[in-house]
Amino acid sequence: MRILIAEDDFASRKVILKFLSEYGECDVTVDGMEAIDAFMMALEDGDPYDLICLDVMMPIMDGYQALKNIRDIEREHNIPEEEMVKIIMTTALNEQKNVKKAFELGCTVYCAKPIDMDKLKNTLEMIGLV
Repeated sequence: MRILIAEDDFASRKVILKFLSEYGECDVTVDGMEAIDAFMMALEDGDPYDLICLDVMMPIMDGYQALKNIRDIEREHNIPEEEMVKIIMTTALNEQKNVKKAFELGCTVYCAKPIDMDKLKNTLEMIGLV
């Protein structure tokens, strides 16, 4: 499985990377713009990501903007909805309006920080990645 982690906080990035490395090859970016660049390069190389773990609050471009851009790119490439990359939004912003916005933009799952690794494993199983 190919995994992209977009997380600006070093400690969170390290924990998520250590956990997800057990499930596949991980690439790491520190902002939304880098995440979109990595997504595009993987798509153009014919080796797209299976999972993107996307933080909401990042510099340059936040997770919501990155999510919208990724979904727009997939639609432009006529990728069927069932083949679109699974996107887990991670954030400490757990207000209903934030969760709703993430799902409206096309996230697969919304995970609150601090991330519970048992719940994350269950989530990966639920969305069919492990």
